[in-house]
Amino acid sequence: MTEDQKQAYKEKYLRAKHNGEHFFPDTIYKDLIVAFAIFLLLVGLALFVGVASEPRADPSDTSYVPRPEWYFLFLFEMLKFFPGNLEWLGTTIIPAAAVLALLLLPFFDRNPARHWKKRKFALGFMGIVVLGMVALTVRAAVTTPVQQESTVATTVAEKIAAGQDLYSVQCVECHGAEGEGGVVSGVEGLEGVTIKAIHTQDEMYTRNDDTLFNIVDYGQPNLGMPPFGKGYGGELSRSDIEYIVTFMRYSWDDRAELPKEAAQASAIPALGPDEIPSYDTHIAPLVKRYCVSCHRSGKENNNYLMTSYDQVMNSGDHEPNIVPGDLNSNLIRMLHREDIEAGGPMPPTKALKPEYIQLFERWIKAGAPQTTTK
Repeated sequence: MTEDQKQAYKEKYLRAKHNGEHFFPDTIYKDLIVAFAIFLLLVGLALFVGVASEPRADPSDTSYVPRPEWYFLFLFEMLKFFPGNLEWLGTTIIPAAAVLALLLLPFFDRNPARHWKKRKFALGFMGIVVLGMVALTVRAAVTTPVQQESTVATTVAEKIAAGQDLYSVQCVECHGAEGEGGVVSGVEGLEGVTIKAIHTQDEMYTRNDDTLFNIVDYGQPNLGMPPFGKGYGGELSRSDIEYIVTFMRYSWDDRAELPKEAAQASAIPALGPDEIPSYDTHIAPLVKRYCVSCHRSGKENNNYLMTSYDQVMNSGDHEPNIVPGDLNSNLIRMLHREDIEAGGPMPPTKALKPEYIQLFERWIKAGAPQTTTK
């Protein structure tokens, strides 16, 4: 740059400075306006879009695909090119060198010109960096396996409902639908063993949620209870166990106030005097709570499965166990504690409440419909 160019640039700078604006309050005022607008944008996103809920972190869950936020995806993708012993290059050396290069850029690019056409080196360098980041981000988004969607309970009511469903499948067989315990029937290794009640004050008052969680997670092998947590060979995630504990606490601890919406969601639907019961509305909740724990695949149940309407009506070694209109059906006789060829008293540990048996009878008498017909 010649002396004339330097002088012309200095005069231009002085004119711009003379005609410009003050840092305070002009520039600060503009910055405050922009910052406040960004703040409102973030508040709006938090209120109306929110953050997608994910299950509780579980190191034993091998199906989970870990990935960072989108602005770190390029680093995440870059690690794929540095496997094994070379991982330190991608995690430390290259990112550190890139940051250092940006810090030193003003020292080795001393071009005094400000017009973009005269800053080819700086723009070219940054362009390559940005393009590389974009390309790696796109590649990460395309090649990373899609995370399996899972329903996440966020409210107490949702956790109680999810916990009740899980308890019905995993726990009822030994502990009873209401935690009442009793003599175990049909469980290998525990046949005839008497299980104590777990819904009492002695149990719920003396065990906090962490203790209950650990009992379900690790089990009590010396007492015959296997581990249910994935980390110990079970099939329940940490979120699943949390839901079961929440269900137990709000259902059996009289110190915990059950939310109104949770009580409504977990209640067996009432049946009006002239209402026709249906499987979907009235019977399915009963079957899920009292029957599915035993009557599912992998259990000794005379192949009578009850996880769907079709299975309830058509499965079993002695099918049909339900004949529409016939109150002498196998299921009704077993609910009345009869010991017949199709099976013994059901549920094995404790009889259903009379009103629930009556609900089954009214349903069968009405033709055992799956849905309510009008």
